[in-house]
Amino acid sequence: MDTNIKSSVETLINNIKNLISVDAKKLEYIIAAQIAGGHVILADSHGVGKTSLARALAQSIRWREEDLQAGGDIKMEGFSRIQCTVDLLPQDILGFNRFIGHSGEMFFNKGPVFAHFVLCDEINLLTPKTQGSFFQVMEEQSVTIEGKLYRLNDPFFIIATMNLKGVHLFPLPVPQLDRFMIRLSLGYPSAEDETEIINRHGKIDAWDNFRSVIDSSDLIKWKKMVDDVQMHPDVVSYLVNCVRFTRLHPDIETPASPRAGVRISRLAKSLALCRGMDYVPVDIIKEIFIHAMAHRIITRDPSIPPEAPLQNILNTVPVEPKH
Repeated sequence: MDTNIKSSVETLINNIKNLISVDAKKLEYIIAAQIAGGHVILADSHGVGKTSLARALAQSIRWREEDLQAGGDIKMEGFSRIQCTVDLLPQDILGFNRFIGHSGEMFFNKGPVFAHFVLCDEINLLTPKTQGSFFQVMEEQSVTIEGKLYRLNDPFFIIATMNLKGVHLFPLPVPQLDRFMIRLSLGYPSAEDETEIINRHGKIDAWDNFRSVIDSSDLIKWKKMVDDVQMHPDVVSYLVNCVRFTRLHPDIETPASPRAGVRISRLAKSLALCRGMDYVPVDIIKEIFIHAMAHRIITRDPSIPPEAPLQNILNTVPVEPKH
């Protein structure tokens, strides 16, 4: 496997960490999800750097002119932010057709989803109808407005944030959560990191020296290379057994769908690629299993976090195949 990928990913991580205090491993997971063609949901409190992280990731990429065309005259942005509120409508996200009176023509006003990196902030403030507007674009990387299809160019990546507590919240249904490849929490920084954040971001020029370090063509090339990473049949069997065990565990009410295994396998391949490997060791499956599965299941007892039965599954399912 090309070791330049590992070096480039490390350069990308270090570039972002020069500006933002974030756990390197979680950042690696986010980058791996993007390369795998997935999307990420961050369940966090306010003000922990979610917006800055998404912006830094987008601005670390050198965008080509052809990347910024979604077909026709529709121009894509490198980065956009959707600040979700309860009164936001699907057309506020996807866009809408506007009638030009003097010419009698219809003009398409693109929505903020027409960007390579989209931050959907506080997605569970949206009503279910507006949440549903993300289904097509997340699955098919396209938007249909009044029968006309608009395709979005690679790379396309959504980072959604979710409030853990608050009023006027509309919980995302499991089928929609299932479309996110991984769920993470940035968490609060350590005292040392928080001191660094105050010293760094207390200045108005904090972003002045921030630079792009990789080309958008690299992300597209790496995405195609994910399929070349090998998974041994025994590793696939282990993943399948872990996924199927969610349907047998007594503490799990809503288990994982077959889609979960597909998404976890692709994330594992992408993470192996980021680490310069051409195969997926079983340790990577165990490493990401809880992060990539917890948002896909519902426990019978709400007081039991989904991580608990998932950890039990990892402790129970044997790694060595039975012969």
